[in-house]
Order: sequence, then structure tokens, then C-alpha cells
Amino acid sequence: MKRQFISRIKWLLIVPAILLFVHCSGPKRVKFPIPVDTKNKPIDLQIKKSYAFEDLGVWVSNEFDGARLNGAQKLNDSTIILRFEPENTPINKSPYYGFKVWSDSPKQTYFLFDYPEGFDHRYKPKRKEDGKWSEIDSLDLAETESGMILKLNLSREPIIVAGQEINNSKDVQEWYREDVVGNRDFVREGSVGQTELGRNIPVLDIYHGNVTGKPIIVLMTRQHPPEVTGYFAFQNFLTTLVDQSELSTQFLNKYRVLVFPIMNPDGVDLGHWRHNANGVDLNRDWSKYRQPEIKNVVGHLLRTSKESMGEIILGLDFHSTYEDVFYTNEIREGTSLPHFIDDWFELLEQNIAGYKVNEAASNSTRPVSKGWFLYGHNAVGITYEIGDHTPRERIAEIGATSAQAMMNVLLENK
Repeated sequence: MKRQFISRIKWLLIVPAILLFVHCSGPKRVKFPIPVDTKNKPIDLQIKKSYAFEDLGVWVSNEFDGARLNGAQKLNDSTIILRFEPENTPINKSPYYGFKVWSDSPKQTYFLFDYPEGFDHRYKPKRKEDGKWSEIDSLDLAETESGMILKLNLSREPIIVAGQEINNSKDVQEWYREDVVGNRDFVREGSVGQTELGRNIPVLDIYHGNVTGKPIIVLMTRQHPPEVTGYFAFQNFLTTLVDQSELSTQFLNKYRVLVFPIMNPDGVDLGHWRHNANGVDLNRDWSKYRQPEIKNVVGHLLRTSKESMGEIILGLDFHSTYEDVFYTNEIREGTSLPHFIDDWFELLEQNIAGYKVNEAASNSTRPVSKGWFLYGHNAVGITYEIGDHTPRERIAEIGATSAQAMMNVLLENK
């Protein structure tokens, strides 16, 4: 009995030590002035189904990745009410929607958008027909006391309507494999792990020659699912980095770029307004890494930096908001690139006709990525935001030119 008692005491002492070791062996946490609770929160999954209105000869469906539709009911002989709800609350007031609609014969049908109380319409609807996206004519939209009403001319050919062009995890994978990886042996596709629902979190590792000691630049996007205008800028930025021009070749001889083309594939495919499958805003988890997406990405960045003896010097996180803006940290002196932001913005204004950089500088108080780069690595962190309604051609120009400017500034950096 005495031996059993001693054995149990030893075990009770060992277990906490093991747990402490496991806890401490994870990625190093970064402190922020204002902590945010990023523990798992319940979500409401939309029911995947096709809503049949046979007396109208109309069908509405959310049975595809990236859709968002929580209910549909007939209002009258020409109008269907569509219900859109967030995955959970509290959440930002930016309702997202995505649905497919068709009819048994050509007809005009109206759709009334119904959001929960306190949520107003944000995204101008886009339509995908014959494989192409376009903006819906403003003449087919009407703001009423009951909400936004959309008029559509339907046929047997389905139309997809969404707040922004849908780019789900499969679309993203097809894009980077074709337009970024391709036959480029200097672009290496990998994975940092899986999400809560088992989706892949991809990473692209880009450099020429010997990797040892190369400074590291980090690019990421789609922490927030509907923010696709930032993703479009990211696409043009990244394809410019790998275009095999003289500038690109010189740059990748000196620097290494780690790229995360879809940070929140669960949220994207589930049609979430903002959060991941655990109901959490990933861009508030850059302190304690409670969510698998951030934990896996941070772990990969830290291991890669240590193994290659490459310092993380710059992080760009691509998002979308109401207007084009760069969120920066005020702390510059003493960082890895104290003059980068000013030099970069100066080149942007020189090389884009009529362009004026909209900068909002403040040191991160909550656990966001740009603060993680600053407080955790003394690196430059920037949240790169593109406006919801910035013209697509302008987005392409800004994305490509900002990549060229970044490469030029960093090549001049000694």
C-alpha cells in the first residue's frame, strides 16, 4: 500500500510537469495590451438544401461551397424572401450572402433580402452566369423599408448571386497551382496542417538558390471569408513576385517568401460572415493561438525561421473593407525595416497614376497579425485593405505595382 501511495504521488507530480512542458513547447505567445477571448464558440450551421417554390416555378439553393442562405419563403406571386444570418454573434455588421437560383421557364422574380435586426446591407450583389461574374445593374436593385429587393430574370440556367465573387477553397487551390506554382521549381507547395473540419491549410515557399540566412517575407489572405477584393490584390501581388522578370529573379535570390493563400478555408466554404468553424475571428488569435489555423501557421513560421536561420522582416495581411487603406504600426525605429513603409508608399504614389496612399497608423492593441509581426519579431506588419467596390482593373494595378515597389525597396535595403 505504501509503495502504491508513493507511486501515485510521483505520478501526480509528473503529470503537471508534462503538461507544463507541452504547453511551453508550443509557439511562443505574444502579448498585446488588450486581450481577446478566442476560445471556441458555438455556431449555427446553415441547412444545405434547395428550396422549391413549385407554384412559382422557381428554385433557390445553397448547396455549394461558399454559399450563404439560411431560409427562403414565398411572400407573394412574384416575390421570395431570402433569410441571411451570421454563424454566431457578436460579429461585424457586414452580412454576407450567396445562393443559386433558377426557374422552369423564363420569368421575372423579385427577392427580398432579410437580415437580423441591427444588420444593414453592405455588399452590392454580383452574379455568375455562363461561368463569368458581373455586377448586377443598379436598376435591378431597390432599397425599401422592408430591406433590399433584387429583380432577376430567370431561366433554366442557374444564376449564382453573392455579395462578392465566390472563391472557395477549391477555386483558390486551382488558381495557385495553375498561376503561381505551375512549372516553377522555385515555388514549392506544402501544407502547415488542417483546420477544425480537416481542410488543408496550404503554404507556398518561394526562393531561388540556397535558403540559409535568407530574410523572410510573409504574405497571407482570407482570414475573413468574404473579403475577396483583398484576395484579388493578393493574387496580382503574388503573380508579380513569381513572373520570372529580372526584378523577380534578383529579389528571390536575396529573399524568401512564405505565402498563405487561404487562411480560413472552413469559414470560406461554409459561407461565414467572418469567423472560422469554431466561431472565432482568426485575426484576433495572434497571441495565444487557440485556433488550429493560427497555431499551425505560427508554428510553421517559427520553425522555418529557426531552421533556415532566416529573420522574419515583413508581413503583409490582405483584407477588404469599405475603402482602400493600409493599416500600419506607428513604431518604426528599431524595427527590421525602419524606412520601408515610407519608401514603399512613395513608390506607389509615383508609379500609379492619380493614386494617393491612404495610411492609418496605430500600434496594434488587440491580437492581430500586424501586431504579431511587430511585437513578436520586431518586424514590419501591415494590414493591406482593398475597398469593397474598388474597380477590379484598379485592384490589379495596385496589387502588381505594390509588389514591384516592395521588391525594389527591399533590394535597395542593405
